[in-house]
Amino acid sequence: MPKKKRLPAGRVALILFLCQMISALEVPLDPKLLEDLVQPPTITQQSPKDYIIDPRENIVIQCEAKGKPPPSFSWTRNGTHFDIDKDPLVTMKPGSGTLTINIMSEGKAETYEGVYQCTARNERGAAISNNIVVRPSRSPLWTKEKLEPITLRNGQSLVLPCRPPLGLPPPIIFWMDNSFQRLPQSERVSQGLNGDLYFSNVLPEDTREDYICYARFNHTQTIQQKQPISVKVISVDELNDTIAANLSDTEFYSAKPNRERPPTFLTPEGNTSNKEELRGNVLSLECIAEGLPTPVIYWIKEDGTLPTNRTFYRNFKKTLQIIQVSEADSGNYQCIAKNALGAIHHTISVTVKAAPYWILAPQNLVLSPGEDGSLICRANGNPKPRISWLSNGVPIEIAPDDPSRKIDGDTIIFSNVQERSSAVYQCNASNEYGYLLANAFVNVLAEPPRILTSANTLYQVIANRPALLDCAFFGSPLPTIEWFKGAKGSALRDDIYVLHENGTLEIPVAQKDSTGTYTCVARNKLGMAKNEVHLEIKDPTRIIKQPEYAVVQRGSTVSFECKVKHDHTLTLTITWLKDNGELPSDGRFTVDKDHLEVADVRDSDGGAYTCVANTTLDMVSASAVLSVVAPTPTPAPIYDVPNPPFDLELTDQLDKSVQLSWTPGDDNNRPITKFIIEYEDAMHEAGLWHHQTEVSGMQTTAQLKLSPYVNYSFRVMAVNSLGRSLPSEPSEQYLTKAAEPDTNPTAVEGLGSEPDNLVITWKPLNGFESNGPGLQYKVSWRQKDGDDEWASVVVANVSKYIVSGTPTFVPYLVKVQALNDVGFAPEPAVVMGHSGEDLPMVAPGNVRVNVVNSTLAEVHWDPVPLKSIRGHLQGYRIYYWKAQEGSLKRNRRHIEKKILTFQGSKTHGMLPGLEPFSHYALNVRVVNGKGEGPASPDRVFNTPEGVPSAPSSLKIINPTLDSLTLEWDPPSRPNGILTEYTLKYQPINSTHELGPLVDLKIPANKTRWTLKNLNFSTRYKFYFYAQTAAGSGSQITEEAVTTVDEGKLAMASRQVDIATQGWFIGLMCAVALLILILLIVCFIRRNKGGKYPVKEKEDAHADPEIQPMKEDDGTFGEYSDAEDHKPLKKGSRTPSDRTVKKEDSDDSLVDYGEGVNGQFNEDGSFIGQYSGKKEKEPAEGNESSEAPSPVNAMNSFV
Repeated sequence: MPKKKRLPAGRVALILFLCQMISALEVPLDPKLLEDLVQPPTITQQSPKDYIIDPRENIVIQCEAKGKPPPSFSWTRNGTHFDIDKDPLVTMKPGSGTLTINIMSEGKAETYEGVYQCTARNERGAAISNNIVVRPSRSPLWTKEKLEPITLRNGQSLVLPCRPPLGLPPPIIFWMDNSFQRLPQSERVSQGLNGDLYFSNVLPEDTREDYICYARFNHTQTIQQKQPISVKVISVDELNDTIAANLSDTEFYSAKPNRERPPTFLTPEGNTSNKEELRGNVLSLECIAEGLPTPVIYWIKEDGTLPTNRTFYRNFKKTLQIIQVSEADSGNYQCIAKNALGAIHHTISVTVKAAPYWILAPQNLVLSPGEDGSLICRANGNPKPRISWLSNGVPIEIAPDDPSRKIDGDTIIFSNVQERSSAVYQCNASNEYGYLLANAFVNVLAEPPRILTSANTLYQVIANRPALLDCAFFGSPLPTIEWFKGAKGSALRDDIYVLHENGTLEIPVAQKDSTGTYTCVARNKLGMAKNEVHLEIKDPTRIIKQPEYAVVQRGSTVSFECKVKHDHTLTLTITWLKDNGELPSDGRFTVDKDHLEVADVRDSDGGAYTCVANTTLDMVSASAVLSVVAPTPTPAPIYDVPNPPFDLELTDQLDKSVQLSWTPGDDNNRPITKFIIEYEDAMHEAGLWHHQTEVSGMQTTAQLKLSPYVNYSFRVMAVNSLGRSLPSEPSEQYLTKAAEPDTNPTAVEGLGSEPDNLVITWKPLNGFESNGPGLQYKVSWRQKDGDDEWASVVVANVSKYIVSGTPTFVPYLVKVQALNDVGFAPEPAVVMGHSGEDLPMVAPGNVRVNVVNSTLAEVHWDPVPLKSIRGHLQGYRIYYWKAQEGSLKRNRRHIEKKILTFQGSKTHGMLPGLEPFSHYALNVRVVNGKGEGPASPDRVFNTPEGVPSAPSSLKIINPTLDSLTLEWDPPSRPNGILTEYTLKYQPINSTHELGPLVDLKIPANKTRWTLKNLNFSTRYKFYFYAQTAAGSGSQITEEAVTTVDEGKLAMASRQVDIATQGWFIGLMCAVALLILILLIVCFIRRNKGGKYPVKEKEDAHADPEIQPMKEDDGTFGEYSDAEDHKPLKKGSRTPSDRTVKKEDSDDSLVDYGEGVNGQFNEDGSFIGQYSGKKEKEPAEGNESSEAPSPVNAMNSFV
């Protein structure tokens, strides 16, 4: 079959025209065409160059040729004309140039030895054959010679020469005995390439008298025999006996047992040798060595490796053969002979020469008058061959001149040829190893196109198989071929069809819609010819229910079913086979349509039964195995998911629908409830299966809706109560026709990325939605408020287009419409967008600040003009910061600014979390999608005074009998000008009852105060806070104890006269021990979170201004120490170091707005996130400033 090429119909003429310049055109041997078409001679058959004949038979030298008119023949012998009419033994076959020389009746073959050449000639030129060297074969006898018996010691080497007579061709050599049995060969004994028999070392069993060399001459089927050679091998013991009997010196004198020896080569001789071989032949290299023990031969190639697929070892690896040898096989080859005593090597230098071989042989040219062409003759060889040209058998140098011909080395160039330019040219490429001769004619014809295929030929093809429609043609100039389908069809394109060089139209996958009439049209400048052929597509023959494997008991009946579906216009024949042979001619076998029944089954009936369904166009078969067994219990049924459906078929193939049918698989004893159909789009998403539809389990067909330009494949899965089957095999592919897109891209937006552009983006269609090849988008835009026409551009399958040079932030109308090679999608929806934004140009004006209270201010401003915003209004942003008066401008770069953003077009907002009695500055900026505009002029404002924070610390120092000194640090945040401090205190007795509360005012400039006239050894609790004009701040508390009166202690000890009494001492010891235990328990409870009730005692001395109240009944809470891990309630005792950390009640609000900045509604309510310092945990500490001493406890007890 000629080589295929996919070619558009419009390019066929150009390609085929160029072929005239570079390739040969064979004129079809159609009888109608040859009746009136002239053609130069062409040699079609000839004898081999080296022609060895059998001298016992007539000599036949072949020379056949074709041409129009038929050529005449002549011969030369040894370079001169051979007049066959003068030799009665020579005849020429009628209508041919073949010679027959009758030497069987008389004459000798040697008389007709020589070099023969045939010439075939007609009015268009002359072709010549090769030089045919005719030689008779020869099988001479061996020259007579006297062969002496050979006697040698055991272990010696031996070469038995053959030296056959020279024959033609050379004989085949082999060694046999008198019984015509081949002599056994091994690594020790083998025959060389020259026919000699080599022994690496001899053994006693080699003794025999009938070593005979035979030469077989295949050409004459004769065998010549050499005289037998006698060999006797003497062992060492026999040799010593001979010496002793003769008592004389011989060549075996002092014979000793054979010693082992390293290898030496028997052939070739020396360390190196040379070998020359021709390219393409078999290279044979041989090394045979002697030694004891027998050497082993290895082969390597120096500086290279032996070719794997062309290297073979013969004769027990003594011969290396490389087939199809080439120049690359030249080099040094080394054979190594090795045994236990050593190794030797021999290097063979191989040179590969080459007789001429074709690179590009000249091809026949058929040209029309005025055309150009060329004959090219390229050959290679080693050495490089010489190229010479002949015209009609005459060297071109002395041939008649032709003005249209120009010789350029290995090329003859023809230009503006005429009919007289017709001739046969011979190219001869020769070197010292041989020659090549090729004939190529130049036939100048002016012929209109002719179509040689019979008209109205009917082709019938099975669906989904290739269809080949023939259109054999001829014409000069070479016609162009076009194919059309139907009466008014356009030229068939190469995306579906394949146009072969010989005019055949191939439909790679014929479908039902391929049915119709096809017209082949051949055109050249001299005319046109056409021919119609008809194509019918038939449904394939399918076995929709195959025979199933069966296991039956002997004596039972088995039935095989083979349901076949075929094209109703074809004749179906069903044949049953057993084990690929005919069914037994036994009445137990019954064939009825699609059933085979075997009754009374026997063991011999087991085997493979095949159903073969034949039509005139196709054949299918299916087999099942029958196993015959003894009766066995019936197996339990198997329940499983269904087997996958099979035999998927597509019918009623329309543009947007197709019918899918299938055959259900075995339901495995659970009814099939439904079928799931999936599809694959091999063009856009190969390997990905999508859900198509579901149908009832009773259906085996489904009408499927399709989309345009999708290469569909379908598969079906069956479902029963146990689950889903595996998918079926995919159906055949069905490519729907392309159509314009149904939809347009979604998510169309027009937003500028720069002030002078408009970026139009959209979500592209996927491949499934494209509906056809060449998906593109038509992007259109125009200003919304202008009268401009729509501007449009068509872009590739992308998702963005940038319009440059637009005015800043102008509304645009945009739309994006899909299109493909078929057409446009429906008119798309219009979307409004804007060109790119730029920073606002104007700052808000008339900024006013209204201070609401010490921590809150309200800001008002006038909106900026919409045109100056130059973008989407995002809102207004207030920058505010705390600054010292007079340093606003100087230190601005070091001031931490806070930001609040107010969304939309608001013109006022609240600033919470301000610090009281502070100096603030702020400005306002408008914000769009690009960023912030310029800032308004800074506006300053002051917050009024607020209540102060608690004093930073409070310490009790220098306690005496009746005084305590208090030291403190002012509040960290006075929030105004301090006017005074307030100190309140009250005693706590031994039962933890609170005494009367004393209120004391202290000037604001004091940080130290001494209280006098206090009770000795008494605990006091202090409440201390600062005041401004706005009110009182948070308080800090502390407790302290005055010292003990030592004089009273001494007087008490003197009055106890009974202290010396034993009962009193015991009583006091018991009391002291009890008190000590009680103190230890109280101390432990206090340190471990123990609580003691003081509510009832404190109720009597409660100060409503300073004592915390419970929300339910107004009572004091209980005290708790540090290990509660809870904040101390107000009124709790201080740590042991008598210091109290400030109760940080800062209510500062920091950083409001979006992100890190909070936002406020118009009324100032907070709507953003609050970020700032959390209120610090109140200080924790022990309940008492010091551990209770035994003295204090004693005083309390008394």
